[in-house]
Amino acid sequence: MRREPSITRRLILALTSTMVIFWLAAIGLGIQVMQHEFDELFDSAQQETAQRLLALIVDDLNQRAETYASGVAILNTPASREYLTYQVRDKDGNVVLRSNDASPEPFDAPLVRGFHNNDHQRIYTEATADDALFMQVADRLGNRREAVRESAVTLLLPLIVLIPASIFAIWLILGRALKPIETLRRDIATKDSGNMAAIEGDGLPKEIKPIARSVNLLLARLRSALEAEREFTANSAHELRTPIAGALAQTQRLAEELSAGAARTRALQVESSLVDLGRLAEKLLQLSRAEAGIGASDKAADLSKVLEMIVSDYERDSRTKGRVNYVPDAGATLVRYADMDAFGIVMRNLIENALLHGDQDRPATVSLDKAGTIRVVNGGPAIREADLAGLKKRFRRGTTSASGSGLGLAIADRIVAQMGGTLELLSPASDETSGFEAKVNLPA
Repeated sequence: MRREPSITRRLILALTSTMVIFWLAAIGLGIQVMQHEFDELFDSAQQETAQRLLALIVDDLNQRAETYASGVAILNTPASREYLTYQVRDKDGNVVLRSNDASPEPFDAPLVRGFHNNDHQRIYTEATADDALFMQVADRLGNRREAVRESAVTLLLPLIVLIPASIFAIWLILGRALKPIETLRRDIATKDSGNMAAIEGDGLPKEIKPIARSVNLLLARLRSALEAEREFTANSAHELRTPIAGALAQTQRLAEELSAGAARTRALQVESSLVDLGRLAEKLLQLSRAEAGIGASDKAADLSKVLEMIVSDYERDSRTKGRVNYVPDAGATLVRYADMDAFGIVMRNLIENALLHGDQDRPATVSLDKAGTIRVVNGGPAIREADLAGLKKRFRRGTTSASGSGLGLAIADRIVAQMGGTLELLSPASDETSGFEAKVNLPA
């Protein structure tokens, strides 16, 4: 699975890589400087050693009054490996004295004062005043390379700790630096048609203040567009109420005056159409109120009283009497921070949906448990899961022949969300093999 692009990941990789590159470049420069300084230090020690040894050996030979041409003397020392080896040679190039780790063969260097390099050694030559004896001190080039190599490794070792420490430090710093962006993202995520308040940009860094200003301009345009849409919907629905009611009354009167026949049948059809049109106008008015964000409230109210009143209204209506059963748990209450009118719209839509689309031979059941969960259950065949997921969308209806606008569940879901709750649709209903259930949970 391909990972999503991440600014933090890119910055951590870029900054860590840059740091490592600079560190390696510094090590390379440091190695060059160290190599130069080591060469100076070793050359100085080599030259000083040659001068001191030559003086001591000449003095020792003079005291013994021995001829050094009689053979090669070996100076035995306890060291198993000498960093500096030397040979004392006469003017003919013969070795008359050497250290125990030195080669018995003459060094590959001319008998001339100064330094000379061969493939494996750097040799310094010093001579007596009469040029009768020559002291040659050799330093293995491998010793110098080893010193430089060990120094370089010592500089590289901190990278083992520095890389993970740098990644953690950069991640921590970026987390704090990007915190305003995350805050802005959360603020933007809360914006919807019910929350179009401008984003506070005073505490934001100057780099992202233009984003906040652009979002606020966009929100202002959306507010204007939504307000215009709501006003149009509300005004249209409100203005349609009176003429629809008048036309419905006239149609009903006309239907009563006509005798049985084709004309009366058409009048009844017109009456049914006007009833549906009036219901649609009412739904549009409710939708405009839902879009305006009427659900939230800063005052607590006992919504169980509202629920009892709504059920009693259906019981008093001759068309729905006996079709709604209210089954509250003993002692159940529903004290919530919600607008009572908005809650009434939700429950009327859910009950109306149950009565219109449920089994006409079975009453709808409204229940309230002690946890505050409201369930509206109706009979009927189970709804497919694919169809169930789309019932909360506007103008979306299930497979039914009943009249309706397809707005009731969308309005209820919108208002419940504004209250901070959830509307869950289930089919078949809980503990049933068929039917439909709308379950409302509001936060305490």
